[in-house]
Amino acid sequence: MRVFVTGGTGLIGSAVVAELLGNGHTVLALARSDASALAAEKAGAETIRGGLGDLDVLRAGAAQADGVVHLAFSHDFSSAEAVARAVAEESAALAAMGEELVGSDRPLVTVSGTPYVPGRVSTEADPVSTDGPVGGRGRAVTAILELASRGVRSTAVRLPRTVHNEGMGGFAGLLTDIARRSGVSGYPGDGTQRWPAVHALDAAVLLRLALEQAPAGTSWHAVADEGDPVRDIATVIGRRLGLPVESVPAETYGPLGPIFSADQPSSSTHTRQTLGWQPNHVGLLEDLENIQP
Repeated sequence: MRVFVTGGTGLIGSAVVAELLGNGHTVLALARSDASALAAEKAGAETIRGGLGDLDVLRAGAAQADGVVHLAFSHDFSSAEAVARAVAEESAALAAMGEELVGSDRPLVTVSGTPYVPGRVSTEADPVSTDGPVGGRGRAVTAILELASRGVRSTAVRLPRTVHNEGMGGFAGLLTDIARRSGVSGYPGDGTQRWPAVHALDAAVLLRLALEQAPAGTSWHAVADEGDPVRDIATVIGRRLGLPVESVPAETYGPLGPIFSADQPSSSTHTRQTLGWQPNHVGLLEDLENIQP
C-alpha cells in the first residue's frame, strides 16, 4: 500500500514510517522543511513539500495514495489562542483529506486522545470529548469517522497522554521540560491522578494494523499502561534531573492545566482482542529512566 503520512518525522511519525516500510508498504511523507524532507528521505520515504495549512498539497498527497495516516499537529501549548489555532488548522486539514477520499473506500487513519470518563477507566466505546481546550480535535475526528457513510474507511487511533521513546515525548515530556526550566519536578494537585501511556514503537504497530484492518467508523486505544500516577512520573523525572519533587498549581501548565489535573486512566482490552495488538516495549516509568540530567 502507498501511504500518505503527515507528521512523519516526529517522535510518533518516525516510528510509524519505519513500521510501514518494514511491513511492505511505501510512504509518501508530508515535509514542511528541508530538514524534514531529508529525515523522511533518509528513512526511506518519498516526500511532498508543504505544511498542514497547505490544503491543496494535502489533497494531492491523499489523491496519490492508497491510504492516509494523519499525525501532524502543532504542539504550541503556550496559550489558549495557540491551541485553538492548532486545532483549527488540523480540522481544516482533516476535512480536506477526507473529502479527497470520499467514495474511494480507501483508509484514513487519524489520531485523537483517549477519553476522560469521571470515576472509571475509559474504553473504546466511550465518545471523545468535544469540549474543553482541545475539544475541537474531538469534533474533527468525529466528522472524519462519519465519512464511513460516504465511502471512506476512516478510523481513529486514540493516543494516551504520553507516547514516549527514550524518556521523551507526550505530557511526561512536557513535565520534564517544565522541570528543567523551573528547577522543580512538579505535579498538579496531590499527584494521584493517573495518565495512560504507550511506547511510540508499540503505537506505530497499532497505527499500521488500523490502516490494514480496521473497519470504517471505528476507534481504537493505543494504551499500554492504563494509568501511572502523575506523582510517580514526577518522582522519576526529579530523580533523573536531581530536582525536588513538589505539588504545583495547575495554572503552571497554562491551558493544559485542567487536563493535567484530571484522573484519566484508559483501557485497550477491545483493541487487543480485536486487532491482535500486543504492546511489548518498556512502560513509561522505566522509559523515563533514560532522561539525561
